[in-house]
Amino acid sequence: MNRIILIILGVIVVVGGISAFDAMYTVHQTQHALVLQFGRYVRTESDPGLHFKKPFLESVEYFENRLLDLDPPAQEVVLADQKRVNVDAFVRYKIVNPLEFKKKAVTQTNFLQVFGGRLNAAVRAEVGQILLGDMLSDKRDDVMARITNQMKSQAADFGIEVVDVRIGRTDLPPATSQAVYNRMRSERVEQAVKLRSEGAKIKAEIQANADRERTVILAGARRTSQILRGEGEGLKTRLLNDAFGQDPEFFGFYRSMEAYGEALGEGTTMVLSPDSEFFRYFRNLGGKNPVNKE
Repeated sequence: MNRIILIILGVIVVVGGISAFDAMYTVHQTQHALVLQFGRYVRTESDPGLHFKKPFLESVEYFENRLLDLDPPAQEVVLADQKRVNVDAFVRYKIVNPLEFKKKAVTQTNFLQVFGGRLNAAVRAEVGQILLGDMLSDKRDDVMARITNQMKSQAADFGIEVVDVRIGRTDLPPATSQAVYNRMRSERVEQAVKLRSEGAKIKAEIQANADRERTVILAGARRTSQILRGEGEGLKTRLLNDAFGQDPEFFGFYRSMEAYGEALGEGTTMVLSPDSEFFRYFRNLGGKNPVNKE
């Protein structure tokens, strides 16, 4: 009899321990706890610490209350100028109503698919209205603001708060990127040809002006040199005429010395008669030939 009582007491203790253990649950400071009874909502616990529930009747599901990321795969978007770009957008959100989140999203995986699809739809709708160049201008901020407002307006249905929406990357598809590169290259080649032709034109103009100025300068220099040479020759002629008029013998002597200087030099050989007129000043200082005495 005592043995049966001990067994019953043991069973009661074990069941009581299991019940007590199942009745307790802990809520972390980074979590929400959703208490359900046979799948029906009972209450939400957000205060961290130890809490209690009905053992075996109630269950607990946990949801993060920290900032979470939703980063769906990049998608190809056709812009207003028919350019195609790969856009990678992401959302930072926070679960503020676990019950609505569970009702609408059911699971975290399903939420990522549903809300991620809505994000991609908003991105396609807004980015598809702008040009490729607008993605690099201030209009990008306006696009982001409109997408953020759309996602925030839908956030309450899922029991979340959208904190931020961003377009992480905007890349051109390989085919479009190559086409853009080829077009940019063609534009640069065309610009280079234009600059070269303009440079050649400027070069030709500069050379023509330089040649014209050179011709004018050389003509002026030749004209000046001829004038100066003529003036010098005239002055020389007047001086020689004056000298000849004042002393004919000295003039003859001077001209003979000039002739000697031009004719005689190092290694010069001349064959002349001793009584040649060319050497008359070597025979007589007066330049007169001596009288032959028989």
